Amino acid sequence: MLPEKTLSWGLSRNCMRELSAYGARRKQEIGAENVYDFALGNPCVLPPEIVNQSIIDIIREEGNTVHAYTPAAGLLSLRRKIADDLNDRFHLDITADLLYIATGAAGALAASLRGTLLPGHEVICLAPFFTEYRVFVEAAGGEVNVVLPAEDFSLNLDGIKAALNDRTKALIINSPNNPSGAVVSAEELTHLGDLLRAHEERTGNTIYLISDEPYREIVYDGIDYACPLNYYDDSVMCYSFSKALSIPGERIGYFAVNPRMEDAANVYASIVGAARGLGYVNPPALFQRVIERSIGCYSDISEYKTNRDILCKGLKELGYEFAKPQGAFYLFVKALEPDALAFSDRARSYELLLPASNDFGCSGYVRISYCVPRETIENAMPAFKALMDSYAVKP
Repeated sequence: MLPEKTLSWGLSRNCMRELSAYGARRKQEIGAENVYDFALGNPCVLPPEIVNQSIIDIIREEGNTVHAYTPAAGLLSLRRKIADDLNDRFHLDITADLLYIATGAAGALAASLRGTLLPGHEVICLAPFFTEYRVFVEAAGGEVNVVLPAEDFSLNLDGIKAALNDRTKALIINSPNNPSGAVVSAEELTHLGDLLRAHEERTGNTIYLISDEPYREIVYDGIDYACPLNYYDDSVMCYSFSKALSIPGERIGYFAVNPRMEDAANVYASIVGAARGLGYVNPPALFQRVIERSIGCYSDISEYKTNRDILCKGLKELGYEFAKPQGAFYLFVKALEPDALAFSDRARSYELLLPASNDFGCSGYVRISYCVPRETIENAMPAFKALMDSYAVKP
């Protein structure tokens, strides 16, 4: 007999990867230029030159030693450099001994949840949310408590307040958000912090705010990123270099425990222990060194903004409804029928690959990843029009 949970996760398909696999087959059948693949969040811009140059330089300078094991928490020199950068940018007081190099934000999140939850604890997930949150929470023995979004995808503070209970142990916040592109403001974080502190004082139970922020550097229109650690002490930051440096396949990031947290050292130790139990130790040695030389450098996000503007303009003219994203590289579009899965299936018949919102914790939407070549967006507009027109034709 096999564990029921893990078997179900292995047999179920990630909606985005399933569509992408379908798209790969269709591109072979009818040509890549005839398939409009908006399924995955793969960065389409090149990494900054320092990334590729660092790989060459490090191999030349360090030879075979570059592939040796590093400390389980990651190179101390890298952790110090990341901490200094965070403190300088966000006025924090992070220290290297509360920062752990992880296998991307996913590894950081999985360890943070495993290290803070007990069986039966609840984690508030703010819809729409990244599809794997549910798996990470359940794997840690917790239960997901979904709070549906406000109409404009701002924080639903009333919904959060109603969801808080004696079993609540954590809340995951993701800003900029995947899939909506919403950015949580400083004002919203102030109210959220007040809400969580009041609940802690009333119940005597600590609630951890886990900040998932791989899109932190991808914000538009002069919006300032507000760091959640400045608004709530019992917080953990989870970060990935995948998006900012355009290196998603390298799987490298970190988690950092807020030093203002009560018992921060033990919370950090528990999350480190969880990472150990999950096998997330000795992160990629080469890319630790690459990251150390690349701190403060980012890919050019201007292409994403241009893509966003072209896509939003085209879809608005066709009559689609959406909230214009403030960050990340996704557009969350209202489906043209209540059943988002049915809408996604119909879109597929026009070679439009648009993941349905059901796996993101809410119904009625599809996600469009606009981190694609510009011509994909421009060439897809007739298909989006045909899809819209198909709903105007009475059966």
